[in-house]
Amino acid sequence: MRNQPAEPEKRLWQALRGSQLGGYKFRRQAVIGNAIADFLCPQKGLIVEVDGHTHTDPDADARRTKRPEALGFTVVRVTNVDVMSNLEGVQQMLLAVLERLPDRRSPHPNPSPEGEGLSGLPDCETDQ
Repeated sequence: MRNQPAEPEKRLWQALRGSQLGGYKFRRQAVIGNAIADFLCPQKGLIVEVDGHTHTDPDADARRTKRPEALGFTVVRVTNVDVMSNLEGVQQMLLAVLERLPDRRSPHPNPSPEGEGLSGLPDCETDQ
């Protein structure tokens, strides 16, 4: 996990945090299997990866995408350039994806009074 995210990640986090995007909650730097996702919406199982200049190998990116998809997650990759030059467009695209995805699980008819949870999700550590 990085303590100092890149500027595009900071900018996107400011747009996602606090359920600002359509009321969907996101976590930053969520552990998924043996990898760390830039952002995760647990309710929808959506992982958002912000790719910079180090992501020049399409085969490596495809492998990094397939692993979480094998666990049932949907992965969306956006570029640093898109976040910095078209943040509103990135937000609109993410909201459209979120609205098409089913919830990871339907709410329990008798939820626990002790708190909420999403069964079926791996434990996710976050740096919020």
